[in-house]
Order: sequence, then C-alpha cells, then structure tokens
Amino acid sequence: MNWPSVGVVIPTRNRPELVRHSIAAVREQRYPGELRIVVVYDQTEPDFSLARTEDVPVLVLTNWRATGLAGARNTGVLALDTELVAFCDDDDRWLPDKLRRQVAALLAEPDAEFATCAIEVEFEGHTTPRLAGQSRVTVADLARSRMSMLHSSSFLIRREALAPDAMGLVAEDAPGSQNEDWDLLLRAARRAPIVHLDEPLVQVLWGRSSHYAYEYATKISSLRWMMQRHPEISGCRPGAARVYGQLACWSAATGNRSQAWQFSKQAVRANWKEPRTAIALAAMTGAVKVENVLSALHKRGRGI
Repeated sequence: MNWPSVGVVIPTRNRPELVRHSIAAVREQRYPGELRIVVVYDQTEPDFSLARTEDVPVLVLTNWRATGLAGARNTGVLALDTELVAFCDDDDRWLPDKLRRQVAALLAEPDAEFATCAIEVEFEGHTTPRLAGQSRVTVADLARSRMSMLHSSSFLIRREALAPDAMGLVAEDAPGSQNEDWDLLLRAARRAPIVHLDEPLVQVLWGRSSHYAYEYATKISSLRWMMQRHPEISGCRPGAARVYGQLACWSAATGNRSQAWQFSKQAVRANWKEPRTAIALAAMTGAVKVENVLSALHKRGRGI
C-alpha cells in the first residue's frame, strides 16, 4: 500500500505540559507513511525547543492569521504540503494506531474527502467512550445532532478539499472560534459523506482545560452564527430544538431569563420532547445551576 503523507496541526495556547503529551502521542503513531507536525502558538510566545528534525519532524509557528483556534489551524494547514491534513488539540491524545487505521478507512473510499473516528472522553478521572453507531455521516445526520463524538482531534482531510474552490479552510469568522468544527463537518458532508471509523482512537480531555467551557455569551453567539450559516439545522425540527434548548440553557446561565424563556418556547415549538428545555426552565427558577448539570453530564462523557 502506498501510504500518503500526513501533516498534523496542533494549535496551542498556555498549556505547555499538555501540548508535549499531544506531540508525543502523534510522534508515536505506528504509521508507515511520511508524518509531520506543525505546532501553532496562538496568543502566546512559542516554545521553539519543541521543534524537531529527526524521525517525525516538528515545526513550531506563531499564528499569523485571525486570532483564535480557527486561525491557528489555518496557519498550520497553509504551512503544510502533505497529501492529508489532520487536527489534534493540545489537550488531546491519539492512540498509537489511530492514524494508520483512519487513513486506511479513508483510502478505501476513493470519493471520500473527510474522515473521523470515535473518542474516549476523560473528565475528573472518568473515561467514557463516545461512539456514533454508524460508518458514514451525512448533512442530515449533522443537522439533527452536533455528533460530539466527531471531535476535531479526529479530523483527517484530503488537502485538496481545503482549497478555496472546494470546501475551504476553517471558518475564522466563527464567534470565539466555537462551532467551527461543526461548521467544517457540515461543509464537508455537503460534498461527500464523511467516513467514520467507529472506534475510540482519540482520548479527549474535557472540563476546565477548555478555554471556552464556561464562556456562555460566546456559546450563544456561535450557535446563532451556525443557525444563520446552515439552514439545514433550522429545517430539521429535532436539530433546531436541540440548538434552541442549548441557547436557552446558556442564556439562563448568564442570568438572562427573558432570553432563556424565548429560546425555550422556540425549542418546545420545534420539539416538545427536547430535554434541554427542562434544564433551562429549572435553571431559570433557581432549582439547578447549569454548571452543576454540565459537570454531571461530563462525567458520562456528554454535554448540554
């Protein structure tokens, strides 16, 4: 088998120990083809001591595009000329056979441009596998659900698909660089179904390590951005209810009860069974705190 070259983009900011573990996990891949790593520092001074030239090369760069995760990823993509591009966040780790197994799955589908794999979620000592239960992912699947097991640290993409006249780069106008991964998945699925390897080959760290875990105003802005950008979400009643339910929860968490109530009503109109509506209503009355619900769900590998 002629294994294609793969470039791995690792964006990072103020997490020196975690990023070292992520780099090590990529360099330890049992992948027969050429492998390179680009570490992109965003809003922080780069650590050039991480650079390597032997075995699996590591290039260290400073983000020269829009500030944030999306710009950092694009800086890395544009620095690569490999046949395939993969993403790995600085607080996540790949299992040793992740890349080999995933590349094989992608190459088995000549028309496919994008591949993902399942994940293991780590939160406060709890590890939970998140599987999709399917091997192909379509626009309809992604409109109905964010499918959080399709994590950005599992993304593997044919480089030509990221060209401006194809799918394009990561959206740098996503508010707070949030939901840019969901946006990229939807854009990819419009071109061809996403190949999904339903095995947990990436370990994802959830919780306070995230720069955005509790930035509710940014969460609200990014979800509204997604609804405007992707009419498929609004056109799918369960998918729309899910997003409105999230918007209600984040609004309740910020103390904006009026906005939370409006989003709750929209969620009910789309799907009266949407469970996030109940969480939002309980948060509005003071019966629960959104942070406590999030913590309980994270221990099960899930979120709101």
